[in-house]
Amino acid sequence: MLDEIGRGTTSVVHLAMDSAGREVVVKELRPEYAAEPAGRGALAREMAAQSRVDSPYVARLLGGEVAAGRPYVVMQYAAGSPLGDLVAQYGPFGGERLPRLARRLALAVAAVHDAGVLHRDVAPKNVIVLGDRPTLIDFGIAHGRDAGRTTVRGMVAGTPAYLPPEIIEGEPATTASDVFSWAATLAYAGTGRPPFGGGTLHAVCFRILRGEHDLAGLGEPLASLLPLGLRRDPARRPTARWFAGALAPGNAGAAEGGRVMFA
Repeated sequence: MLDEIGRGTTSVVHLAMDSAGREVVVKELRPEYAAEPAGRGALAREMAAQSRVDSPYVARLLGGEVAAGRPYVVMQYAAGSPLGDLVAQYGPFGGERLPRLARRLALAVAAVHDAGVLHRDVAPKNVIVLGDRPTLIDFGIAHGRDAGRTTVRGMVAGTPAYLPPEIIEGEPATTASDVFSWAATLAYAGTGRPPFGGGTLHAVCFRILRGEHDLAGLGEPLASLLPLGLRRDPARRPTARWFAGALAPGNAGAAEGGRVMFA
């Protein structure tokens, strides 16, 4: 292990070096959770979900051992900084950099969905950015699209400011839920503000449920595209793959053109 780079409720994350001399990320369950079947089960689900995804914009699973004394997973190290930190320090993304970032992150989310997986926590803290190249990380609450409900009704999993309304209302996640979080994340990247404002958790969730998003100052083509991903009705949101196509060079800005494939 080279250094501790993160610590959560159930795990500790280290920067390490593998036998080939590559920098990797090792996520280890904390001792008090390593002895619990629920902790090991959650780690096993994380590995199963991440192992199915193949994209240059998604951190790759390299290995791991759920049955070890200290269960762990090994993942690709993504160079760069969390999107949230970059925006907080340097301000919102502008110019052509933002559409390129948006398209690549849409491709990441599309690859997750193509693999039959729901990420469930697309948010600025889980997008590592180098230049305008994103890497989607943290499959800690991800699961297969056919897994059904994995949280208890009344308990919300994810990053509150980027949650879709259906999750706040206690409905199961779908691909459209990830699309909403993608759009909210890009709105933050382009404006420097969470699209549903700040304040208490209750106030933010209230604005999400009412569809009261703030995209002031956002340039085209995202000013036209992101409201589609933030639609209140998940059935009316285009897919991540559609957004990637709409943001392709020469096609950006065609928000309502062509055939919209819904999530």
